[in-house]
Amino acid sequence: MILVNTDFVTGKTVNTISIVKGSMIQSKHVGRDIMSSLKSLVGGELTSYSEMINEARANATKRMVEEAEKLNADAIINIRYSSSAVTQGAAEILVVGTAVNFI
Repeated sequence: MILVNTDFVTGKTVNTISIVKGSMIQSKHVGRDIMSSLKSLVGGELTSYSEMINEARANATKRMVEEAEKLNADAIINIRYSSSAVTQGAAEILVVGTAVNFI
């Protein structure tokens, strides 16, 4: 499966199938939250949160790809990510793209 954030795949003519998406809502781990609170006092990257968001992004992408595979897509173009706070301590990662076939 080819994944791109452009509206084309170089050298390919595409046929649009459908919009596909994946999402993941991730909450903070209490232990991570305590350690990150302490880290925020001295500054620097909150690596536990970075890891949490990266994991959520990977899971959301996997779900989007699975949806595209069910449609027998060759690629997903125009991929866009967004995030939003769902509740205090939880965030949603949403990824959306266009599933296409090569002609």
